[in-house]
Amino acid sequence: MCAHVLVAEDDEMQAELIRRSLLAEGHTATVVHDGRAALDAARRLAPDLVVLDLMLPVIDGFGVCRVLRRDEDIPVVMLTARSEEDDVLLGLELGADDYMTKPYSPRELMARIRTVLRRSGRGAVAERPEDPVARAGGLAVDPVRHEVRCDGAPVECTPAEFEILLAMVAEPERVFSRRQLLEVTRGTDRASTERAVDVHVMNLRRKIEADPRRPVRLLTVFGVGYKLSGGRG
Repeated sequence: MCAHVLVAEDDEMQAELIRRSLLAEGHTATVVHDGRAALDAARRLAPDLVVLDLMLPVIDGFGVCRVLRRDEDIPVVMLTARSEEDDVLLGLELGADDYMTKPYSPRELMARIRTVLRRSGRGAVAERPEDPVARAGGLAVDPVRHEVRCDGAPVECTPAEFEILLAMVAEPERVFSRRQLLEVTRGTDRASTERAVDVHVMNLRRKIEADPRRPVRLLTVFGVGYKLSGGRG
């Protein structure tokens, strides 16, 4: 399925993670950060599906869902940090097609979105992009097959390591703070801390560097975080 998805999420890092995941699945995405903007975008763009955070500013997710169900016929996948049963039931009663609580796995969210799109008949049947693989610095990360290769050789990665590499290969030379990389791993490593990010990086260096003590790919930017060195290709 190839669909246009509206992402209404006030946490910019979470919104960017969802956006990247949608693009890897072959979808297009529009991101907004408050409930009023979500309603305006839904009316203007007529998306195939809305990923809707419950705790939005201006108008909360419940209010947005209520209006969408009254005025539009757009499938809704609701996201929230609140897992109380009453909230879940209210979201479903308002017409949310599915409901996920944070933290969640981006891959699980994509699977839920595929199911809702298939069930609703929304989106166009399309082949995946010819080459969804992200490449940089001798690394190739395939978000569809969940595979990593380094100079052509397969690399076994934990889910958290995979998410870190996927984010960094997509934006080579960008410096990521530990906090940003922690957010990237939230859905796969729920007990993680900023110090755990250092451990993930250390383990990745053992797998992708010729000499992990003298890395040339996965570099430390002192006082800031880490970056992947090397251009695309």
